[in-house]
Amino acid sequence: MIDSSSSNFAPHPRRRPRPIPATPNHPVIIIGAGIGGLAAALELAATGQSVVVLEQAAAPGGKLRTVSIGAAEIDAGPTVITMREIFDALFARAGTRLEDHVSLVPLAVLARHHWRDGTQLDLLADPAASEAAISHALGAPAATAFRRFCTRSAAIYRTLDASFMHNPTPSLIGVTRDAGLTGLAAFRAASPFASLWDALGTCFTDPHLRQLFARYATYSGASPFAAPATLMLIAHAEQAGVWRIAGGMRRLAEAIAGRATSLGAVFHFNTSVAEILVEHGRATGVRLQDGTTRAASAVIANTELGALSTGALGAAARAAIPPRLRDGKRSLSAVTWQVTARVSGFPLSHHNVFFSTDYAAEFAEIARARLPTDPTIYLCAQDRTGARTESPPATPERLLILVNAPATGDRGTPDATAIAALWQRVTARLAAAGLTLTGIDAAMTGPVEFNEKFPGAGGALYGRDLAGWRDPFQRPAARTALPGLYLAGGSAHPGPGLPMAALSGHFAATALMADRR
Repeated sequence: MIDSSSSNFAPHPRRRPRPIPATPNHPVIIIGAGIGGLAAALELAATGQSVVVLEQAAAPGGKLRTVSIGAAEIDAGPTVITMREIFDALFARAGTRLEDHVSLVPLAVLARHHWRDGTQLDLLADPAASEAAISHALGAPAATAFRRFCTRSAAIYRTLDASFMHNPTPSLIGVTRDAGLTGLAAFRAASPFASLWDALGTCFTDPHLRQLFARYATYSGASPFAAPATLMLIAHAEQAGVWRIAGGMRRLAEAIAGRATSLGAVFHFNTSVAEILVEHGRATGVRLQDGTTRAASAVIANTELGALSTGALGAAARAAIPPRLRDGKRSLSAVTWQVTARVSGFPLSHHNVFFSTDYAAEFAEIARARLPTDPTIYLCAQDRTGARTESPPATPERLLILVNAPATGDRGTPDATAIAALWQRVTARLAAAGLTLTGIDAAMTGPVEFNEKFPGAGGALYGRDLAGWRDPFQRPAARTALPGLYLAGGSAHPGPGLPMAALSGHFAATALMADRR
């Protein structure tokens, strides 16, 4: 059972105690039980290390969270798993199997897409079936272009899988050096110095497909008009398999935390860290919000990069972040609604996307710190299975509805009036597609709320912005300039998303163990 108490931390209101000098006998303290911190905890515990995880929320998962509407629990963060092999390897290193802890259900329909001109298109797990669907909806030339695009995205994935994603300290020179002649040709063919939008213009003449695959930039919290073209690799990652988890995505966080606990890791929830403590030029522990201090042999910060770079966790921790990473560049935020409602009209699948008419205008408004007038809407119908054909489930259904937004939560915007107006535009757009929601019961999470839940990023959900080809190489590595302090999470390399965050935890644990040896 996960220890959710924090009774070991007695407050000292009248003085600030100094931590005792850290020794290897003290535990590794991990700040944050997001997927990066959980992965690091599991790997370290599996090697026999003493691990303590301090999490400000009441449960593990970080952005992998749920919201309750009455008796309904709704996934309010990531809704599926891709790149399953990363989680298979994580559990294997801990002496067990992923499928022994969670029930994975593959999606046959990766996503159902709708445009205002009435075009509807399913992207399917079987590329040949997707090609046939594209040919039916958009014509044979579009299907041929899709086939070529799949070949191109697969080559990019193979090139960057080992040299970037699984490399703890990648560089552009290293990527090109390690790729070999075939990989280098694929890397150049990816137009790495072009934006994703421009590169997709060379792949597709059909505007529907260009917009569909441009949306993959938002998986990293970026605009497709600025993000690097190498994000085309996400298309191949999805074709390799997309799974939902029976019982909800929080089961993954619970499974990792549970296995780490069985190996000796200790979790303290509802416990906030105020400062990373340093003595003799090394991270030696933490001070909690109640004034208590805890000594550590090392500290892994699974936090927003902004929480460190702004000094929110202490001046010494801030100094560990290179000045070039303190520029405040922010990825996208979002406005999300967790909804129960009766659904009629449009035939929802598990994943659904309702595109805006003018993609460039949508992202231009977000860049000007405004909510989009005509937003692209993502809707996860969590009671739909993602099968090729399925009957509507019993009502009411559980829905997650998401619209991209600027990361302005620390400015107190957008306000309630703007959010209410956005909701009216969202429901009008869904109605135009034939989708009617009745009996709505909903909760909302916007940039202001995300900034409160995950301090330091202004509500940004994906770390620093990807505004060019250099930015993927600008994410901080696991090791910091402060000995004993390591980074994990979506703000660190290799970036946001469940698989990448899990890899960041692996990199942090591996670096810590290597330094200890």
